[in-house]
Amino acid sequence: MNISKIHLPDYVGKGYKTFWNFKGRYRVCKGSRGSKKSKTAALWFIVNMMKYPQANLLVVRKVFRTLKDSCFTELKWAVNRLGVSEWWSIKESPLEMTYLPTGQKIYFRGLDDPLKITSITVEVGYLCWCWIEEAYEIADENDFNMLDESIRGAIPEETGLFKQLTLTFNPWNEHHWLKKRFFDNPNSETLAMTTNYMINEWLDKNDLKLFDEMKVNNPRRYRVAGLGDWGITEGLVYENWEEKVFDIDEIRGMNSVKSAFGLDFGYTNDPTALFCGLVDAKAKVIWVFDEIYGYGMSNERIAESIIKKGYKKEKIIADCAEPKSVDRLFELGLRRIRPSRKGRDSVRSGIDYIQDFKIFIHPKCENFVREISNYSWDKDKEGRLINEPIDDYNHLMDAMRYALEDFAKGAAFSWD
Repeated sequence: MNISKIHLPDYVGKGYKTFWNFKGRYRVCKGSRGSKKSKTAALWFIVNMMKYPQANLLVVRKVFRTLKDSCFTELKWAVNRLGVSEWWSIKESPLEMTYLPTGQKIYFRGLDDPLKITSITVEVGYLCWCWIEEAYEIADENDFNMLDESIRGAIPEETGLFKQLTLTFNPWNEHHWLKKRFFDNPNSETLAMTTNYMINEWLDKNDLKLFDEMKVNNPRRYRVAGLGDWGITEGLVYENWEEKVFDIDEIRGMNSVKSAFGLDFGYTNDPTALFCGLVDAKAKVIWVFDEIYGYGMSNERIAESIIKKGYKKEKIIADCAEPKSVDRLFELGLRRIRPSRKGRDSVRSGIDYIQDFKIFIHPKCENFVREISNYSWDKDKEGRLINEPIDDYNHLMDAMRYALEDFAKGAAFSWD
C-alpha cells in the first residue's frame, strides 16, 4: 500500500505529550469542555492500532446506545483527519471498526450488557487496550474492576504491546471514586491529568468568547466547565436518590403509581429537558425512567421526539414562561400539555416537597444523574450557603418540579 508520512503535531496539536507517550496500566484524563481530550484519545487509538499490528481496542460507555454519537463518531473523525479511511472498514450494525490490512478490530460495548464485555474474543492478536469515555457515568467501582479484569492474559514481549485502560471524562463531584483511586492515590502505573480549553489551539473566537463570558458571569461554572476542576462538594439540593436498575413495567403496574411528565424549554445555551417519572405519592417514591435532553430543539423537534418515544397521550406540565411554545406543542399533537403554575416561592416549595421522596434513577437517564449530582444551593459573597439553588444543572430538576406539582397539596406551593 502507498505510505504517506504525516507530522503528528499538525494533526493532534499540543498539550498532550505525556498522555500520548504514557504506557502504564491506567491513563486517566479529566478535562473541561473543549479540551480536545476525546479527540486526542481517538487519534491516539487510530495511530497506534496501525502502528501495532496485533493490538485490539474495546470502547466502553455505561449505556451502549450513547456510543454511536460519541466515541464511534470521534474515531471515524480521527480516521478521516489522518487521511487513512481507505484502510478502515466502518460498520454501524454491529458497531465495529476493522483495520483492513491486518484484521484488527475496535469493539464497542455498553455496561448495560456486561456479558458482551466479558465474552469478547479477538480474531487477530490481543485485546490489550480499553477506552472508557465519560468514565464518571460508572458509579460503581466494581463495574470498572470488571472492565479492568477483561484486559488480561499474557502478551509476548516481542510484540511491543502493553495493556492499558484509558479513562476520559468531564469534571464530576469530587466524592466520586475516580478521584480517590486515580488522583488522590496514584501509583507508578497511573497517569492522572487535568486539561482545559486553553490548550486547544483549534477553538475559534466564538468558542473562546463563551468561556470568557462564563468566567465573568458564572465563575462557579467556569471553574468546572472551563478549568476542569472537580465539581460540587457541598450543599447539594437532593441527597435522597440512588441510581438503580428497575423494571419499568413492573413499577407502572402498581395501583398506587401514577406517571408524571415535565418539560423545561431551552435552545442554544440551555437544553430542552423532558422529565419522565413514575410517582407513588403515598409511599413517597419517585422512579425516573426516561428523559429527553437536547440543544437547539425547535418546537417541531420537541414534539417529534416526545411522540417518537410514545408519550403523545401523556399529561405533560411545561414551563409557563413560554406560553407560545406550549400552544404550539398542543397544535403539534400533544393534546394533554399544559403550562405549570409558577407562583411566589414555587421553586423552594417544590424542592421542599420533592426532598421528602426517595428517588430511584434508571441508569439510562445519564443527564438526570449528572444534574442531580451537581444541583446545589447557591452561596453569598462570603461563601455561605443561601436558601436558593444555583441557576445551573437545573433543567431536568425544573422539569421534575413541574411534573410533580399536581401531587403537591396544601402548603407545598404558594401561589400569587
